[in-house]
Amino acid sequence: MSRITTLLAQMTLEEKVGQLVQLSGEFFVDEPQLTVGPKAKLGISQQQVQCAGSVLNVSGAKKTRHIQEQYLQNSRLKIPLLFMADIVYGYRTVFPIPLALGCSWSPTLIERCCQVAAKEGVSAGSHVTFAPMADLVRDARWGRCMESTGEDPLLNSRMVSACVRGFQHNLERGEGLAACVKHFAGYGAPVAGRDYNTVELSRQSLFDDYLPSYLAAVKAGCKLVMSAFNTIDGIPASANRWLLQTILRDRWQFDGVTIADYAAVKELIPHGVAEDERHASQLAFLAGLDIDMKSPCYVNYLAGLVNEGVIPMKRLDQAVTRVLQLKETLGLFDDPFRGASEEKERAWFYHPDHLALARETAARSLVLLKNDNAVLPLKPGIKVALIGPYADNPDIIGLWAVYGEKSRSVTLKQALNEVITSEELLSTQGCDLLLNYDFLGEFGATTQVDAQFCMSEEQRQTEQARALQYAREADVVLLAMGEHMMQSGEAASRTDIHLPRHQVSFIQAIAQAAKKTVLILFNGRPLVLSDVVEHVDAVIEAWFPGSEGGHAIADVLYGKSNPSGRLAMSFPRANGQVPIYYNALATGRPADKSDHSPRFISKYLDCPTTPLFPFGFGLSWHRVELSELTLAAQFSAGETLSVGITVRNLTSHAGIETVQLYLRDCVASVARPVMMLKDFRQIALRGDETRRVIFEVSEEMLAFYNADGEQVIEPGRFNIFVGTSSVDVLEGEFIYRAD
Repeated sequence: MSRITTLLAQMTLEEKVGQLVQLSGEFFVDEPQLTVGPKAKLGISQQQVQCAGSVLNVSGAKKTRHIQEQYLQNSRLKIPLLFMADIVYGYRTVFPIPLALGCSWSPTLIERCCQVAAKEGVSAGSHVTFAPMADLVRDARWGRCMESTGEDPLLNSRMVSACVRGFQHNLERGEGLAACVKHFAGYGAPVAGRDYNTVELSRQSLFDDYLPSYLAAVKAGCKLVMSAFNTIDGIPASANRWLLQTILRDRWQFDGVTIADYAAVKELIPHGVAEDERHASQLAFLAGLDIDMKSPCYVNYLAGLVNEGVIPMKRLDQAVTRVLQLKETLGLFDDPFRGASEEKERAWFYHPDHLALARETAARSLVLLKNDNAVLPLKPGIKVALIGPYADNPDIIGLWAVYGEKSRSVTLKQALNEVITSEELLSTQGCDLLLNYDFLGEFGATTQVDAQFCMSEEQRQTEQARALQYAREADVVLLAMGEHMMQSGEAASRTDIHLPRHQVSFIQAIAQAAKKTVLILFNGRPLVLSDVVEHVDAVIEAWFPGSEGGHAIADVLYGKSNPSGRLAMSFPRANGQVPIYYNALATGRPADKSDHSPRFISKYLDCPTTPLFPFGFGLSWHRVELSELTLAAQFSAGETLSVGITVRNLTSHAGIETVQLYLRDCVASVARPVMMLKDFRQIALRGDETRRVIFEVSEEMLAFYNADGEQVIEPGRFNIFVGTSSVDVLEGEFIYRAD
């Protein structure tokens, strides 16, 4: 008999249920207040705690080893705990937020970043990471778009696959973290961009747009899948048998562990599908949900449901077996600590190689949105004024860098001090990041502390006067502006995605006084920049760039790095355009090709329909010209179509160019998007180099889901677009024949 089979035969019903219960770390600390705190709130006993199978968001070698030691001392069968944590885009060494990583368009780079995050996380005692987030997002109002790699299913799929491979590198040799893809499914499409809100998706959109990235994670071998907070077809994902069983288990053949998001099982009650906690447990478990995260449902009601015959013992054993198999895969039965040690933490945290990778990744993830008159890169010897609330602000790692230390972040001012002399650099804060912190919500002490840093009215006047003086004296002004870290992330939905009004006014005033102005943005979502972009000479979208953000930005500013980032999400011109995305369905009255009068077409009266900055867009020091698009007039079933394009670097600057291939199915049984990304290639070009890039269009690229939910490939005419963004393209056409 295998170890798992032997253990299962020895386990009591309570011990089996315990493996499906996840509690947070405070439950495993022997403190008197727990009896009237978390334990009382969930209504569970110490004996039930002792049977729990996994721990939420406790990390650090000393802590995890202590909890594991105490737990095993009291464990009858010596089944070790699983430690799961949010290690989303770095542990101590923090990389750029996932939306920024998406802008790198480099799965290879992202895989390396996730390997580093796993190495640091494993040394600290973590076994599972709640990452990657595979949710496609088209609505910048949704705060959690910072955790997504963008609006495109292909780009997301490639990035998610890279994350899984990176996190799980050498997993069975103790060198990786088990990846838990989230949030299954459709969490990135909440109505009105409001977090936790309902989701309304057609089956066609769900299959064509939203499910591919989750499937990519499953194909890459992720060990866990987390259910989402939202509904699909009116049924919450955590009790949605069609999602968790029909799609995930039956169709995709996923055999790993499923887990609820935080308290999501109990939330079936306010969703209106469960009468009480017992009913919620029944619905979630029978739908296919293995682990209940931080709710009182499974721990208090699952055993009773089994005893009553509502839940078959066989189903319970299957779920428990999956959890035990994960523990065995991770080697926990042989080494419950999985090699975690304070010595390894000291060796790996902020390792120079890790910091170098973080610096490179941040530089390749930022996007140069504007560069009029080649104001960038900056020339040596000029006087620079660095002004703004992010000029010397270390809070640049983003909301979900749970274990990151902002004190270790390299600020932009610190980085510039390493590049230019003190005589060449003038710096001041200039204005507040926010004028009022109350709307950020109940973030407790953090909000109160941040609010203490607000300037008095006298300080504001002094700072603005100094900033204006520096702007007049300098050759170039660098304006470091943006969102507060807590304005992006979970529970950070916004109806207005402009910069704060006082920042906009400040930017306009400084730009009027300055000779040249470069706007550097720190934020976690696409912003509406229509009120500032015309006032400045250059714009760098730096996102929340992580531990080495200051160094990376300085590298770009002074030409050490050639920016190569390309947008993974469209930037709207106005709040009212949101959601906006490049791969929309065609309308019967398109704004650019309609027989109707200009009044009666799909448009706004007060704003263009196009984004301010489109998907795939980004500038570099080099500039390329695309020509000689070649392809055959047709291809047939069982074949591929070769598409060639010539890429010429028109400058002496070497750089990385992302060549993008899009398709459109011109006539299909259901309406198809105006274009969809189907492949991309990053090529390193020398100065003045000309390269020929060849793509292979496969039948699979032509497939879509029809009105019956079946994946089909229909013969007919297709447009092909190859370019450097979703807008700047060369266009061709071919016929696909099924015979």
